[in-house]
Amino acid sequence: MGVIFDTSIWVGLSTGQIDDHAVIAITGEQAVFTSVISLGELAFGVQACAEPAKRALRAAYLRQVETRPVLDISAHTAAAFGVLGASVKQAGRSPRPRYNDLWIAAQAIEHNYLLLTANPADFANLPGLRLAALS
Repeated sequence: MGVIFDTSIWVGLSTGQIDDHAVIAITGEQAVFTSVISLGELAFGVQACAEPAKRALRAAYLRQVETRPVLDISAHTAAAFGVLGASVKQAGRSPRPRYNDLWIAAQAIEHNYLLLTANPADFANLPGLRLAALS
């Protein structure tokens, strides 16, 4: 089995807002993966930061996250994304503001991995998703 960390977990760990012991309590000995989508979100956070010292810290942290196994997008991911997007739309919500979250959820579903997030509302009611939350 494996666990995919949502971007919120990586950010929370880097800022000290999430306790690493709480994460370990959930993940245990399971392999931890990051999504290529999260790498993009974290890279955006680096590039959008105007303060040089903070930007350097974010860049260093991103380099650490990049050492983790990274899950790429595949045709199977795209199929799962389509199902999730349609499910969100059928529930009367717009999938557009959630695209990145839906891609990450699609990867978790594709691989049958647990998705760990600090923002469970972003992933609520997605069919087939195994979700764990930290706050």
